[in-house]
Amino acid sequence: MENTKLYVGNLSYSVNEDKLREVFSRHGNVKSVSLITDRETGRSKGFAFVEMSTQPEVREAIDSLNSKEIEGRAVRVNEAHPKKDRGSRGGWGQSRRY
Repeated sequence: MENTKLYVGNLSYSVNEDKLREVFSRHGNVKSVSLITDRETGRSKGFAFVEMSTQPEVREAIDSLNSKEIEGRAVRVNEAHPKKDRGSRGGWGQSRRY
């Protein structure tokens, strides 16, 4: 299965999902937009994931938008990679009961 999810980084904190959908839809069909926010404050963390419909749309979006400005910031756009399982933390910082 081909990866159609993009990582979008270095976003201005003022950018919202609607703005991202508008910008990326110029390069193909946007299936979903997920702006990552801080759980406590609800404020943007400055990055998002955008899912396109096809691999050619992904390539076009990367080629057209990587290093381009969105609301005053040069954004990074590249293919998102699945989150790696980091496993256990090896005991550092964990309380131990004996």
